[in-house]
Parts: sequence; C-alpha cells; structure tokens
Amino acid sequence: MYFCTLMLRIKKIYSYVLKQFLGLLVVTFLICIFILLMQFVWMHVNDLVGKGVGIGVLAEFFLYAVVSVTSLALPLAILLASLMTFGNLGEKSELTAMKAAGISLFRIMRPLIVCISFICIGAFFFSNYVVPVSESKLWTLIFSLRQKSPEFDIPVGEFYDGIQGYNIYVREKDPKRKLLKNLMIYDFSNGFNNATVMVADSGRVYFTKDNKYLLLELYSGESFENLKKQNMATATRNIPYRREVFENKKLLIDFDSEFTRYDESLMADQHISKTVAELKQSIDSVTIVADRRARDQSSDIICNNYFGRESEKSKILEPVVSGKISQQVLDSVWDSLQLSDRAAAMRQAVESARRMNDKIVYNKLLLTDSIMYIRRHEIYMHRKFTLSFACLIFFFIGAPLGAIIRKGGLGAPTVISVVMFIFYYIIDNTGYKMAREGIWTAFEGMWLSSAVLLPIGIFLTYKAATDSALFNPDAWAKWLNKQKRKYRQKAKTVQNWVRNKFGKQ
Repeated sequence: MYFCTLMLRIKKIYSYVLKQFLGLLVVTFLICIFILLMQFVWMHVNDLVGKGVGIGVLAEFFLYAVVSVTSLALPLAILLASLMTFGNLGEKSELTAMKAAGISLFRIMRPLIVCISFICIGAFFFSNYVVPVSESKLWTLIFSLRQKSPEFDIPVGEFYDGIQGYNIYVREKDPKRKLLKNLMIYDFSNGFNNATVMVADSGRVYFTKDNKYLLLELYSGESFENLKKQNMATATRNIPYRREVFENKKLLIDFDSEFTRYDESLMADQHISKTVAELKQSIDSVTIVADRRARDQSSDIICNNYFGRESEKSKILEPVVSGKISQQVLDSVWDSLQLSDRAAAMRQAVESARRMNDKIVYNKLLLTDSIMYIRRHEIYMHRKFTLSFACLIFFFIGAPLGAIIRKGGLGAPTVISVVMFIFYYIIDNTGYKMAREGIWTAFEGMWLSSAVLLPIGIFLTYKAATDSALFNPDAWAKWLNKQKRKYRQKAKTVQNWVRNKFGKQ
C-alpha cells in the first residue's frame, strides 16, 4: 500500500515537473528564435532593404531563416528552460520538499532526461532532413535578392544612383501630374571621361511593359556630351563638346525591375544542402580524386625526367638527372660540351623547370580546392551531431544550476544562460576555425565545445545531487572566515616561535 502511494506521488511529481519544463521550453524557444532571427536579418539587411520585393517573398525569407536558426536556438532554450524550472522549484522550496520525501535529484530529473533524449533525436533528424532543404532554398533566395535591382524611387534634393552608370538629381516633384521638375542627369555609362550631362525643366518616368527597361522622357532641356572618343585620333589637346537643345527627348535605360529567382540546383553541390549520407558520399568521392592528384604530383616531382624529350643532344645529361653520376663527372661532361650545346641544355633546363613549377602550382590549387571542399563537408557533418548533443549537455548544466542557485524568473537564469551560451559559442567558434584552417581535424574542432562543457555538466550535477552550497554566498563567507582564522593562527604561531627563538638572544 505504501509502495503504491509512493509511486502515485512520484508520477504526479513527474507530470508536474514535465509540465513546468515544457511550458517554459516553448516560451524560451520562441524568445531565442526571435533573437537569433533578428541577428540573421541584421546580417542580411542590405539584401532586403530597398529591393521592392513583395510580402510573399519576405515571408518566405523569414520562414526559411526561422528553420535555419532552430538548430542553434534549441540548446539555448533548453538551458534557459531547465535553469528556470529547477530555479522555481528551489525558490518555492518544492525541491526541498521532494528531497525530504526521499526522492533524489536524479529521480526528479528522470522524466526530463527522457524528454530531452527524444528532443535530441528529433533535433538530429530535423537538422539532417529539414534544415538542408531550408538552407538550400534560403541561400538561393538570398542570391536572387542580391541580384535584384533596387526599387526605383528618386528622392527630392538628393542624387539617386540606383541605376548603374547614371546619377539623377530632382529638385521638385508634382505627384498629381506625375512630373519631375528641374532634373539633372549624369550619364557615366561610357566611362567617367566620356560623361554626358543633361538638364531639363521637367520629365516623366515610365517602365516598359516587360519591366526590363526604364523610359525617361525629358522636356525643355539641354545636353552636353564629351567627344573625347571621337577626338582620340587627332593630336590636338583640345577636347570638343557637343551641346544639344531639345524640347522633347527620350532615354531608354536598361533597368530590370522584375524579381528573377535562381534555380535551386545552384546549391545542389554545397554542404549546407546535404544530409549525412550525402555528405559522406561527397567526402569519399572527392577524397579519391584528391589522393589521385597528390600521387600524380608526387610522381611528377620525383620520377619524371624532362631532359631528353625534345633534343637528342640532351641525352648526354640523362644519367646526370637520374643521379648516377658524381659531381666531378658532371663537371667534366659540362666542360666537354660545346657552347651551342651548353646553351641548348640551359634552355631546356629552364623550360622544364618552368613547366614543372606551373604544373605544381596548378596541382596545388586543385588539391587546395579539394581539401577545403572535404573540410567544409566534414565540419558540417559533425555539426549535425554536436548541436543535437549540446541539447543534452545544456540540460545537465541548467538543471543542476537551477537546483543550486534556487532562483526562478527571468533575472538570474537569463544572465547565467547568456554567459554560458557565450562561453559555449566562443569555444565552438574557436574549434570551427581550427578545423576550417586544417590545424585540427574536423572531429577535434567540432567536438571541442562538447568536450569542455560535458565535464562541467557532470560536475554541476554531482554538486547539486550532494546538496553542495556551490553558489551560496553565506557558505563562501564562512569558508573565507575559516581560512582567515587559520591564517591568523599560523601567523601567531610563527610570531611566538620567532620571539622564543630570538628574543632570548
């Protein structure tokens, strides 16, 4: 009967703790998504502002961006949610009551450990199958936005340079008549030294039906054109100009205002658009190619003999190149050659050395590209596992910290979570750069943060399970006072010994 009652209480505690954690996890996850999304948008704000794209394209951009930052937001949300959950339990003395009832901290954490394990597995599959598709669509959209012409909107009193090769200045606008007044146009499409300047009393702007060209119609104006190109054949230093007075003049300017989306096959061979299986396949295939290139280059450097390929006279030097003749014999062979043969041998040697150097440089570039390709794929493959494993590590950091500090709410837990996440980000970014530059292997660089934070999580879990006063100010004050008393006692003992030893003398 007692056992059944205890099990019923434990199940109620499990459901209570799980409900508290999941509620906080949803809230903190949305907050982290918002923060990381704003950071991502700020990085690409130049690709969005002033392009005149529709709401549908912007919504698509934000949707793909949310999916892309989910993998990074989830560990931070778990850290903050677990810290707040156990901080609230400790602050309300609910954690103390559970321990007094004979329920250990590990038993209280058991349902959350199971829940976090499922979240880690789900995060891996999400990162492996959903994120690559989202990343491919997102970066295809970003590249398309970068090539999109800016929205055509000429300001008043400022030079507008949104059209390549043109600067347009408008002093006044008449919105009712859709008229631009007091225009000044600088045409640099043929180069700065061949600029054309146009001024007009007024003008109108139209787009062609296919939105590929901009039609600028000017009224009552003048144009001044530099004729330096036409004057290049003559020797005179005077550069003529051509002045034209017009009542009506039309300019057709290339200005594609349509949004052209690139094909997603552009990102097909990129590491961000591949699953773990596809990453492994790409790594294996490129490794075979890189190994073959390395062997070819080594054989060219060590084994190839470029002497004797173009001239019969250079066959004399074949034993020299193979290393079968000593330096003395080499000198005697060189001295026996005629001047014309020496010059031919020197030319062949220089040419073969130049060919060898060019081939080595070319092969080095190919090898460097292959090695960087392999590194990027290996780094991204390990990242799929490390971000999922970080969810479990952050739980074992946040839950014990909350049980130790016993502070709920958004104050202390948020500060501690941000500090821990910054610490994790610095270590993870350091390992990533080491792996990217080839100083460490991809495994060492990408698992560095996990190797550093996992012992911290184990240490904090042990301290929380043993009711350690690790973050208790009173306990630290007592320890410092104890150390001060020991120091004073030792100092007093040494002082008495010195007085007894030397005072009698």
